[in-house]
Amino acid sequence: MVRTIAAAKAAAAAVFQSPCSPAVSFARSVRSGRRAVSLSVSGVRTHVAAVEQAVVQDATTQSEAPVVVVTGASRGIGKAIALAFGKAGCKVLVNYARSSTDAEEVCKEIEAFGGQAITFRGDVSNEADAVDTWGTIDVLVNNAGITRDTLLLRMKKSQWQDVVDLNLTGVFLCTQAATKVMMKKKKGRVINITSVVGLTGNLGQANYAAAKAAVIGLTKTTAREFASRNITVNAVAPGFISSDMTSQLGEEIEKKNLITIPLGRYGEPEEVADLVGFLALSPGGSYITGQVVGT
Repeated sequence: MVRTIAAAKAAAAAVFQSPCSPAVSFARSVRSGRRAVSLSVSGVRTHVAAVEQAVVQDATTQSEAPVVVVTGASRGIGKAIALAFGKAGCKVLVNYARSSTDAEEVCKEIEAFGGQAITFRGDVSNEADAVDTWGTIDVLVNNAGITRDTLLLRMKKSQWQDVVDLNLTGVFLCTQAATKVMMKKKKGRVINITSVVGLTGNLGQANYAAAKAAVIGLTKTTAREFASRNITVNAVAPGFISSDMTSQLGEEIEKKNLITIPLGRYGEPEEVADLVGFLALSPGGSYITGQVVGT
């Protein structure tokens, strides 16, 4: 087992032996190492998780390019954000909770234009997954979220708790873990993806609106707590964004929604990603903290 871990870590480290190493080799070498590891510890999930963590930690610790963690990055807004960071030359850790297929596709897209990315599995609402050592980290994007929509009087406690656990507690756990690393470096940027619903409320979304509103409060508080360590914390609050979900709303509902939008159209995931990229990477974003920006 020890030899297997060492081999996997060596595969990850090899791509950083020279600043001129091909960008594409980063993700391919790491995943090749992980495949070899998984064969030798088949069926032992805890060992696989430990090896994957070791690979991620070793790879990111030696990185010179900004290391970005995007939670819930396998589709939608999270995918657009991950792709944008990949195009910007960052090393992107693509988080997913269940199926690895979509996350691997995101990595392949990043590799296709010369970017660097690896996937890692973790339920951000689970403390054991969220507080594992990340290695180095420069930017954290808390994007993972779910909905369990129903009117308040019909809402089950489990529907409330599931949303709060992932959409709020997950943000808390990931921010706590990441900022411990950032504080040692005395720099870092955290961007929380909240929602306009957290500001306005919405029928049938008491759980979602409450969690997203709380994320705004968490953003403003942590911005104050970490400002002295050169860590900025901001939130992006998207409104209606084109997605698989909005495409299924129907023509009548879409017309009603568009009436409320001054620009007369849904936003695109890439537009949200551009804003996140500015807050995370631009020198112009270095003096912005504790803010909530709508899209």
